[in-house]
Amino acid sequence: MQPSGAVAGYSPSRTLRLSVELRRQFRRRRTIGVLALMIALPLILIGALQLGGSEEAAENSRINLVDVATASGLNFTLFVLFATTGFFLVVVYALFFGDTVASEAQWGSLRYTLATPVPRMRLLRQKWIAAFVLSVGALVVLTAVAVVAGGIAFGFGDIRTPVGVTLAQGEGMLRLGGMLAYLAVHLLVVGTLAFWFSTITDAPLAAVGGAVFTMFVFAILDQVEQLGAIRDWFPTAEEYAWTDLLQSPVDSGDLFRGVIQSLVYAAIFTALAFRHFARRDVTS
Repeated sequence: MQPSGAVAGYSPSRTLRLSVELRRQFRRRRTIGVLALMIALPLILIGALQLGGSEEAAENSRINLVDVATASGLNFTLFVLFATTGFFLVVVYALFFGDTVASEAQWGSLRYTLATPVPRMRLLRQKWIAAFVLSVGALVVLTAVAVVAGGIAFGFGDIRTPVGVTLAQGEGMLRLGGMLAYLAVHLLVVGTLAFWFSTITDAPLAAVGGAVFTMFVFAILDQVEQLGAIRDWFPTAEEYAWTDLLQSPVDSGDLFRGVIQSLVYAAIFTALAFRHFARRDVTS
């Protein structure tokens, strides 16, 4: 028996190791399903583009990537990111973060995990990290498949933007890495919001759906010009700021604001999740 009252050999830092949690999450059907969709989506988009889609492209206040999607594999990859930023990736992040605690509560295994005993804060930290790793992994898989499949379909050429800027492959890959890093951070807003909801409810669908619905509400309000400068503080305000990396020279103003704003939102939602879970009466 240890002086703290714990049994001999027990160490909180050795409970629920990250590798164990990652293996558990990776084996789940929803993880395999998401990864399968990440692989399938670029292939479906290539098929759609090669069928000779409409010449009409959606108008956007930023650089429109639809018009040059077939110029090269890198162009196609940018189009995939552009098409998935507003919905698909939001759902993926919300799913991995929002399902992690609520699903165990729904299965009735959460209290047994805590009784192992795994400290509450360690359990929540390991699940947060595992959700982040899986979310970023899904983003990387989507991009990698788009680069390879797009390159085979449209060629491994330079990036051509709709405004006439051309970026060589090497520089294009570097900027693509910057875009992925920005998206990985920005999407933490919806992920951590779902994570917070996941500590409140025992229903994974409520946690995931609540976070996605909240982001959609902000996206709709962002279209209301009467709200003026208030919209700059919405969590969705800078979701497409990564396209600024296609400019030459790069305008980093919105990128910097987007990163800081996302980190602040993510820190607040994560703190709320830990605060609520520390006080929660876990009965399931």
